[in-house]
Amino acid sequence: MAPLPDGFSYAEWNATYNALSFGIAAMGSATIFFWLQLPNVTKSYRTALTITGIVTLIATYHYIRIFNSWSEAFTVASKDGGDYTVQLTGAPFNDGYRYVDWLLTVPLLLIELILVMKLPQVETVSLSWKLGLASALMVALGYPGEIQEDLAVRWFWWCLSMIPFCYVVFTLAVGLAEATSKQPSPAAASLASAARYLTVLSWCTYPFVYMVKSVGLAGPAATMYEQVGYSLADVLAKAVFGVLIWALASEKSAIEESGKLMPK
Repeated sequence: MAPLPDGFSYAEWNATYNALSFGIAAMGSATIFFWLQLPNVTKSYRTALTITGIVTLIATYHYIRIFNSWSEAFTVASKDGGDYTVQLTGAPFNDGYRYVDWLLTVPLLLIELILVMKLPQVETVSLSWKLGLASALMVALGYPGEIQEDLAVRWFWWCLSMIPFCYVVFTLAVGLAEATSKQPSPAAASLASAARYLTVLSWCTYPFVYMVKSVGLAGPAATMYEQVGYSLADVLAKAVFGVLIWALASEKSAIEESGKLMPK
């Protein structure tokens, strides 16, 4: 965990502060929504929706910890009515909470998508293990580079983490295309496709945010862009993705219920 750079402006500190606060609000409200919707989907999809809520609950907890750590690392004050000044307190800013969060939530994100697509059991188990382990390996390989200031070391770990990353993205974009086309309605197929591609899109922002400190940016500006970028990507990948999972579960539940009510 590298020390924070000195020299933050109030705007840079405030942008990060607000992004982390937004993350808490988005993840927390999403958790409540998903779990309140459990009775409105059939039993087949309740596990997927429960996992969706667990993902955002874990993220809410870690965003609270990151937010508190950020607040404790700085003193913000205005002297004699002048502009706010930002000074380091000397307390460490623990950004490792992000990686703990990702290590838990990223595999669960993929598993909830697989479950809601209702694939054959053998395929469900196989994909869950493969994508879960690959995504966990991706996060584990990224962390050693994240805590390094040496650019060569950062690039080394970035390249290693991109190997499982590319496998997961390829599986989402190409490997699940056939399963998406077999969904029970055009609306369900469209929602499944949207969930897959939202995951790909949001995931592709992480490697670029990771590289912020490797492309000439440094100091407070790099830290701000990194924290804001990760926070926005997390909301897309978890809360917004979860809404698509809920919508897909609701659509398929309605189809199954209507089928049961049809006269035979």
